[in-house]
Amino acid sequence: MRLTSIFKVVAVAALSFVAVSCATNEAKFALGDNAPVVPMGIAKGETTHYLTDYYPQWVGAENITTADERLTLENLSGDWSEFAVKTDAETLVSTIEVYHDGKPLSIVVLGGKRDTEGSYMSTMWETEGRIGVFANKSVKGAVAVWQNNVIEDVLVDGALISVAIPAEAKNFDRSVVRIFAASETGRFNDVLVPLQRGVVVTNADDIRRTDHQSQILYSLMIDRFNNGNTANDWKINSPEVLDKVDYQGGDLAGITAKINDGFFQDLGITTIWISPITQNPYDAWGQNVNPDTKFSGYHGYWPIYSTVVDKRFGTEDELREMLSTAHGSNMNVILDYVANHLHINSPVLQEHPDWTTNLILPDGRENIALWDEQRLTTWFDKHIPTLDLEREEVCEPMTDSALHWVKNFEFDGYRHDACKHIPLNYWRMLTHKMKSAMPERNMWQIGETYGSVELIGSYVKSGMIDSQFDFNLYHNSRDVIVDDGRSMRLIAATVEESEAAYGSHHTMGNITGNHDKPRFISLAGGDMPLWGIDDKAEGWHREVVVGDMDKGHAGLQLLKAIITTVPGVPCIYQGDEYGVPGANDPDNRDMMTFEGYNDYQMKEYAQTQALLKYRRSSMPLMYGDFRTLYVDDEAWVFLRHYMGEWAVVAMNVRGTEKRIEVVMPEIVECEDVKVAIATEGANVEMIERGSMVVTLPAYGYVIANK
Repeated sequence: MRLTSIFKVVAVAALSFVAVSCATNEAKFALGDNAPVVPMGIAKGETTHYLTDYYPQWVGAENITTADERLTLENLSGDWSEFAVKTDAETLVSTIEVYHDGKPLSIVVLGGKRDTEGSYMSTMWETEGRIGVFANKSVKGAVAVWQNNVIEDVLVDGALISVAIPAEAKNFDRSVVRIFAASETGRFNDVLVPLQRGVVVTNADDIRRTDHQSQILYSLMIDRFNNGNTANDWKINSPEVLDKVDYQGGDLAGITAKINDGFFQDLGITTIWISPITQNPYDAWGQNVNPDTKFSGYHGYWPIYSTVVDKRFGTEDELREMLSTAHGSNMNVILDYVANHLHINSPVLQEHPDWTTNLILPDGRENIALWDEQRLTTWFDKHIPTLDLEREEVCEPMTDSALHWVKNFEFDGYRHDACKHIPLNYWRMLTHKMKSAMPERNMWQIGETYGSVELIGSYVKSGMIDSQFDFNLYHNSRDVIVDDGRSMRLIAATVEESEAAYGSHHTMGNITGNHDKPRFISLAGGDMPLWGIDDKAEGWHREVVVGDMDKGHAGLQLLKAIITTVPGVPCIYQGDEYGVPGANDPDNRDMMTFEGYNDYQMKEYAQTQALLKYRRSSMPLMYGDFRTLYVDDEAWVFLRHYMGEWAVVAMNVRGTEKRIEVVMPEIVECEDVKVAIATEGANVEMIERGSMVVTLPAYGYVIANK
């Protein structure tokens, strides 16, 4: 008898469990509508923490305590706004309690590293108001929280965990249970279970656009997307500016028109990310050589006024109409916002020229494009000075400017530009203001940071930014798909590294590309070399195409198969749904087309649509636990599992067929299996109870379930 059958017996015989604690504390659940806070990661020794990183509305607390003797807390500020945590434990799963207005809420504390080599747990059932979890190793410690309240009724018996759903949860339309545990060898993956009126959500139809794990993003550049109102068309029309970098007429009305046309809904999009809408200059700036051209501000990243809608994109009324139309179609809209700099002619900088960082370094060099050496002070260009946001007198008004857009318009959050170049105090101040002023708004913030998981993760906290784009996953996937000398193991390891760093249910953005990168399909098809060229210059001097059409489209499909099935939020850059070729900026920003696709592009679009819609309909892909079943240099097979439902994903990154025999984990019922989505020639078949053979054609993938 496989474990799924055994669980049904165990669920009824709950008295056989060893109780960690069976006490209840209903009074704490009155605060259950707080957004679940990101766990606190600590290391052996002493670590320092800011309270607002976890509870951004609270600048201080009456007290912070813990019942865990392995933890020692020290108040560093008098009001607990800054505190230290000390431990001698190598690995732990615990909580600390924060008292505010006489009531406690918890922060989960995680010490040591996630055991990615062997410790794994998964949700199995809900019965009689309890959630059952199976672990593949004996559990030595477990913590469960509902919202930010510790669930005292957690039962552990060897590798089985049973968690009581608090009775108060039935009063909430949406809440979540999170479970954390450790074995002797390290921490398990964490578990997240959404509840609807206290009942586990098992049907994807019950998932809402405000459930962040379910999001599917579409990134668009307003000027290059769709022209819905020709009355606001405007160009610089200067011989200094080539037409490729002048305004092309896309606007807010054009986005509204495509929502009304069903473009986003037909594709499977749940969240639209729009480029900056703030007022940009009317004259030309910057300089390209060969060909010689200056640039307009069509992209929106040179703000003159941070709180004014650029009239070339539309009016405030058109913005409100677009937002209302999106929400009426059950979609979110997030705004790309620029905080790092203002245009040199901004009235703010004219009045406060000292608000910028220094252009000239002590050694006489210009502090321009020194991305890592002068990360927090470097200028992007001479006409867009970096703001000195470490100074409170600069940070205060600039965070107010950002707040303007969510206070006065119904945006669902932000995509933040150039996060790594902006100090942490800015993110703490902005998020504190957002969540204090609008606690009822379930907004989501995602940032742009290139760097290590440690640098990226330093911004990912409840009191700063919810997530960031996982450029490490994109870059490693690109390299492996394009370069036959790279191993599929690199992609698998990157996904596991991200899960360990950001949590098993993170909402990091997994991209097909963006407006600052060469088009992926031209890299995969070979017309754009991966290395050794100026990828911006290529687009000025020749027409960049796909190259090998079969390999280019297959490679782009493989990338989409990855980003739609691993943990995180898939993000499609405009045109990648059907396969637009191109070099880097500005060649990757051509005006969007909505018809006239060739046969390859029509097939690409259909496969993209199938992947996105399956993703949105699959609880395992949105909320399931992740586990690699097989990986070698050419192929990767992994499992997503949620409450007894599962999906197996397999992909082959090389040009020859691959057959793999996979033994399924004992938690999986797989007497029968069916193909949900696959490239031509891919298949899955059972060969015996609990084992299957996966057939993958060249550059092929398959998603299967029961």
